[in-house]
Amino acid sequence: MYDLDVVTLHLAAAMASLLPAMACVARSLAVGQVEGVTLGLTSILGCLGGLLGAVALDALALPRGSGHLGLRNATGLCLLICQVVSVFGLVMAVCGSIWVSIVLTLATLALLVLASNAKYTVLGEPLVFSDLALIGAIFRHPQFYLSAIPVWQRCVVGAAAVGLIATIAALFVVDLGAHAVGLGILLSGLCLLAFLMCFSPIKALARAPHNEADVRRIGLTPTLMLYWLRWRKSEDPPPYRPEVRSASQEARGLLIVVQCESFADPKDVFSDQMQSLPNLEEARRNAWQYGNLHVSGFGAYTMRTEYAVLFGREEKDLGFRRYDPFLTALGETTYALPRRLGKAWRSLFIHPHDMRFYGRDKIMPAAGFDELVGEDRFDAPLPGEGRYVTDAAMAKEILALAKAAQQPSLLYAVTIENHGPWASDTAGGEDLMGSYLRLARNSDTMIRRLIDGLAELRGPATLVFFGDHRPSIPGVTNPHEARYTPYVIVRLNDGQFDHGENRRVDLTPAELHHTMLDIMLGKPV
Repeated sequence: MYDLDVVTLHLAAAMASLLPAMACVARSLAVGQVEGVTLGLTSILGCLGGLLGAVALDALALPRGSGHLGLRNATGLCLLICQVVSVFGLVMAVCGSIWVSIVLTLATLALLVLASNAKYTVLGEPLVFSDLALIGAIFRHPQFYLSAIPVWQRCVVGAAAVGLIATIAALFVVDLGAHAVGLGILLSGLCLLAFLMCFSPIKALARAPHNEADVRRIGLTPTLMLYWLRWRKSEDPPPYRPEVRSASQEARGLLIVVQCESFADPKDVFSDQMQSLPNLEEARRNAWQYGNLHVSGFGAYTMRTEYAVLFGREEKDLGFRRYDPFLTALGETTYALPRRLGKAWRSLFIHPHDMRFYGRDKIMPAAGFDELVGEDRFDAPLPGEGRYVTDAAMAKEILALAKAAQQPSLLYAVTIENHGPWASDTAGGEDLMGSYLRLARNSDTMIRRLIDGLAELRGPATLVFFGDHRPSIPGVTNPHEARYTPYVIVRLNDGQFDHGENRRVDLTPAELHHTMLDIMLGKPV
């Protein structure tokens, strides 16, 4: 026996599939064209072919559906059809041509599938709604994103874009009636979509974030839409209420936090014990605490790890905000580490790159940082040093700021030297893995320089060093395997190590935040 809501969904999907064709038939007959019936039948076949093409494209999105030929479930297909009809109507309202509208609608869906599959292959997860917020960043900093897409795919996308623009210009219809029909289709599709969202099968979808499973079950664009709607309804948490803590003497010292780009232990990443990093190993032996940091991203999404370490909120508590917590961070600034440390502390955020990236220029001051130390404080890399400010330059600036500190200070630094993609040097015999290892060893040297420099200051200092995510190296690393990175906490006083219990404890990034507070301010009473 069928559920009434399910039957209604199927009927609505059937209606949606006929909307474009019905509108075109009505228009053809209304203007009294002799060939109107022929045009109407052609339009019907074109629209049905477009819908079948859309379903086929959605079935190609990774991860594939578990149904026959990779199709999604009936609810997902209903949502997809409504979305396709709405986009078709929008394009037709602009250009007035049914054929251009069909092609451009399919091209839009194909572009989303292509981008999602590239991301799934490189980073291990499908496209999410928050990725669309980074479109502006793609144009401002293309080296961060386009490098993940093979050259031939970039050429195909570029050629398709030029072809579509030329086609739209050539086939633009100067007929107000055609554009009005498109507007009617758009409004009909949106109304039907809103109508479907009132039914329990739709309301029950994607109540909790499981992106890969939802794409597999209901499809790519339905998941994008539902996740965006759930995200929009999410609310800021209540303001953080400070705990009473047993203040420790380290509250008068320095807290140096280094978030190291793509830093991971090579012996874990490449399953080769010969690739260990000597300074990381020595830091572990002298550490107050160390272990694995269980980050959620792979090859990207620095902001997820950064947010968790700075704000101390677990992803399970963020809900749909987890995919890009910086988008909503301004509503959660009372949880930030500088604010939790208190007014007695001076906090500096150090990053040798454009602070507008991820909105850090607004988020970090609101989070309590007194000063942003940006790219203007660093010299450009010398020839042979790579594209980005080196970790050696970062260590030098961090130590200079630490030496100049006149009060308890937090220095939170985000490095960038080891950002991908990693280029091979065939002349020098260096492959992609060798390129990554060379830069990882530079980060390893940074650990030694920071420890030695802080020891020379002779005062109480705590160094927290961790990797934001593992590297995504084509043909070398697998995004569907382990994702953890190393972290190490080294405490110094009067130039000597305070080993404590030298514990190994695996943490989430949010747990690392609370560990730092416990060290600097004492545990909650």
